Amino acid sequence: MSFGCEVEKRRLQEVVAKQQQHSHERLKKLVGTTQKVLIEGFSKKSNNDYSGRSDQNTVVVFPIGEGYKPGEYVNVLIEKCTTATLIGKVVE
Repeated sequence: MSFGCEVEKRRLQEVVAKQQQHSHERLKKLVGTTQKVLIEGFSKKSNNDYSGRSDQNTVVVFPIGEGYKPGEYVNVLIEKCTTATLIGKVVE
C-alpha cells in the first residue's frame, strides 16, 4: 500500500515542478516590460517592498517609494523574476 502513496507523491512532485518551469518561462518573457500593478500591501519578505498584482494577476514586488500607497495603481518596470514573482521598480 505504501508503494502506491510513494508513486502518487512522486507524480505530484513532477507535476508541480513542470508547472513551476512553465510559470518561470512565462514570467521571463515579461522581464523588460512595464506592468500596471495594483498595490496590495507590504511584501511577505520585506517591509521595504510593496507587493501587488499585475493585470494578468501575477505577483509583482517593488521598493516602497513616496507618492503611492496600497490601493493605488503604479507602473512597474520588470527587472527580473523568480518562478512565481515579478520584481522591478516603479516608473512614471
